[in-house]
Amino acid sequence: MSRTFRLTILAAATVVLTVAAPSAAQQTVKREPIKPIPEISGAATFKTYCTVCHGTSGRGDGPAAKALTKPPADLTSIAKRNGGKFPYLNVRMAITGETELAAHGTREMPMWGPVFRSVQDEATTELRVKNLVGYLESLQEK
Repeated sequence: MSRTFRLTILAAATVVLTVAAPSAAQQTVKREPIKPIPEISGAATFKTYCTVCHGTSGRGDGPAAKALTKPPADLTSIAKRNGGKFPYLNVRMAITGETELAAHGTREMPMWGPVFRSVQDEATTELRVKNLVGYLESLQEK
């Protein structure tokens, strides 16, 4: 495994982010290694790995949002931004890191595919990602 890839995995393993200071000018993001969870449902995965940035409702208002360079996406309006159709494959590829999103700038959002694979097998990772994308689809504004 190359040093660059290991550093990418380590940097991507920023699951538990906390906002350290009360003022916007002093806010920082604390990066910690991934903490694996046994539950692979989309809701559990979202709650554990996504809410710190995207918020419990998925609107991009999580506790770490203000400390990030770019605001997290409002995940409830993905379909709305795509002509009313939820782009399942594009969302999956954004989560796994197969495509970079301009909104993420320097890729503050972890590439979850390699992160999940670092702590679980391929089949479980694929199921977790599938369930997460399905959960995001269920969050879409009507």
